[in-house]
Amino acid sequence: MSSNATVDLAGLIEFVNGKNRWVLSTTRTDGRPQMSMVTGTITPPGDLLISSYPSRVKVRNAKRNPLVSVAVMGDEFNAAWVQIDGDANVSDMPEALDGLIEYYRCISGEHPDWDDYRQAMADQNKSVIRITPTRWSPVSKGGFPPELFET
Repeated sequence: MSSNATVDLAGLIEFVNGKNRWVLSTTRTDGRPQMSMVTGTITPPGDLLISSYPSRVKVRNAKRNPLVSVAVMGDEFNAAWVQIDGDANVSDMPEALDGLIEYYRCISGEHPDWDDYRQAMADQNKSVIRITPTRWSPVSKGGFPPELFET
C-alpha cells in the first residue's frame, strides 16, 4: 500500500541515515536536468555530502547553479524514498579535505590511517558537494492507493 509521511528535519535525518545510493539532479546550461547516480551521506546536523571530482559535470553544474535536488531511496525499487531540494556548495582540494573526512566518517566510521586517506584525497584531487536542505517531500512509498483498501 502506498504511503506519505511528512517528517521534520530529525525525521529526515533518521530516514536518510544509512541510505547511500542517491540520484543527484543538477541543472544543465540549457535548463534541463542532469541526473547522476552518486554515493552520498547525511551528517548529524542534516547536510548532505557527495564526493566527486572537479571535472565532473555535476560539480560544474552545481558550481554554476547551486539549486540541486537529491532522490534518496531504499535498497528495493518499491522501498520508501524522499526528494530533498537544497543549496549546493562545492569545495575542491585542499578546502575539500575536511568535508571528505566528514563524508568518510558518516559512511564508514574511523579510517585506519587518516594520513593515508588525506594523501589519497589530495592525489585524486577530490571535491565534495555539501547540500544544505531547504525543503523535502514526504517520505513516500508507492503501491496501491490506500483508498482501495477502505471498506
